[in-house]
Amino acid sequence: MISPQQYLENLVKKAARKLTAKLPHFEMESKNISRFGDYSSNVAFSLAKILKKSPIEIARKIKSDLEENRYLDKIEIAGGGFINFFFKKDFWLEMFKNPLAKINPGKGKKVIIDYSSPNIAKPMHVGHLRATLIGDFLARLYKFLDFKVIGWNHLGDWGTQFGMLIAGYKKWGDKKKINKEPIRELLEIYVRFNREIKNNPRLLKQAQEEFAKLERQDKENKKILNWFLRVSLKEFNQLYKKLGILPFSVVKGESEYEKQLIPLINDLKNKGVAILSQGAYIIPLEKYSLPPALVQKSDGATLYLTREIASLIYRVKKYQPDEILYVIGSQQNLHLKQLFAIAQIAGLSGKAKLRHVSFGWVLGPNGKKLATREGEIIEAQKIVDQIINTARKIVSQKRKDLSKKEKEKIARIVGLGGLKYNFLKDGRNSDIVFDPKKALSLQGNSAPYLQYTYVRLKSILAKTKTGKGDFSLFEDKDIEIIKKLTAFEDVLENCLKDSSSHHLAEYLFGLANLANNFYETTPILKDKNIKRRNARLALIKAAAGNLETGLELMGIETLNRI
Repeated sequence: MISPQQYLENLVKKAARKLTAKLPHFEMESKNISRFGDYSSNVAFSLAKILKKSPIEIARKIKSDLEENRYLDKIEIAGGGFINFFFKKDFWLEMFKNPLAKINPGKGKKVIIDYSSPNIAKPMHVGHLRATLIGDFLARLYKFLDFKVIGWNHLGDWGTQFGMLIAGYKKWGDKKKINKEPIRELLEIYVRFNREIKNNPRLLKQAQEEFAKLERQDKENKKILNWFLRVSLKEFNQLYKKLGILPFSVVKGESEYEKQLIPLINDLKNKGVAILSQGAYIIPLEKYSLPPALVQKSDGATLYLTREIASLIYRVKKYQPDEILYVIGSQQNLHLKQLFAIAQIAGLSGKAKLRHVSFGWVLGPNGKKLATREGEIIEAQKIVDQIINTARKIVSQKRKDLSKKEKEKIARIVGLGGLKYNFLKDGRNSDIVFDPKKALSLQGNSAPYLQYTYVRLKSILAKTKTGKGDFSLFEDKDIEIIKKLTAFEDVLENCLKDSSSHHLAEYLFGLANLANNFYETTPILKDKNIKRRNARLALIKAAAGNLETGLELMGIETLNRI
């Protein structure tokens, strides 16, 4: 079976084709308030532009064409031409008795999702955390929808700052300390080196010389850089494991493309894509309304963009993906627009569609960028530790009956769930506010509220055995839950289309509200009508299943008690 939304879209398309062969794009949206219909469409407004007629007149024709449909109870026209559709009860019962087969739009398709991308020898910050959580959601979503997913971690491990770091390590580095706490020790060396430069400008020349050695593939400096990479990754992986992030398929640093850059630039020159400008090589992008892209400086040095181009070529050649998603902050809009334009000009992307999955800033409770009092960006590890510690205090206060081990488990699952949901519940291009107390609240749109709802529903199922039910005994409040359940596949398609988790968060919150209201107003276990009780238990089981699946797609665990 297809979803109710898809069923209506097909009906409307068929009716619209009787009016014009040129079918425009139109929307079909589910309605949260039942008196306005189950679904509403703006198709009449879209057709009005083509037919040069009023939306009301077109809406009436479509209504007339569809009124005899056996599943539709009624059709209403509202707001100057919107068409509202109401399904019969029998339709919803049929949908519940014969659930939709799992959609698989990704069958036979391959996607590369580039996300997280921290810089080695530096702590991951809040921006990396948001990129990691969005990317992990997309990896889970694409896998659920049967795509072959290649999760890609493109590490920052090249540039003049590594000349500073190597020079600083040779002066002050302690290998034992670095192996024990790599990120902290390497960051201290980097900060100290930059501080010392102010008093001793000659240090900058030393850093440039050390980086020049790297560019010449000096064995000693390559060995040091590779060690920095290994110990940094070890610490990054500890955080990924703590967060429950899916393992990456590929982890590659920028430095791995260095040998390919000169042949790449020569190829771009030979094709006439890159041209000489004041001693440097640029790629003109005027026809894309973009500034020219610099790919090689006048001194022969390459840039981050050059390495991105090399990485794209490698990905396309090795994996032949259908799509490549770049999960990077909105500050990188220009950079990726240039990359995508170059890919189009030079024919570098093969069959792959390139997409920038951008996102906004993370703000503190005060509405300002999340940072320390000194203005420094807060580390991801500190945010994770903070919310788990906050959850631990709440659990200790409210669940004194539990063992220490049980408290710790609940604190970890609720804490991480609160963090992830806080980062994923809003549209990704919105700036989000991170407030640990609100993120862990059992009231409102939060992960603990959803986890608590799941526990409630599972507790009902655990108290009794289920048997055959009579779905014809369902009342309006039962049907409202069925309507929500059947919208799940459409919600996932919207997440896929927009590369955003907020559709799923809205759905889960709405489902939880319905389920909690149902729980509080309907005495299911005390119902003397056994067939109705069993039918409602089947409804509870389905609601719990959708909550569990939805939370799992967000990387959020459920609990048996909270």
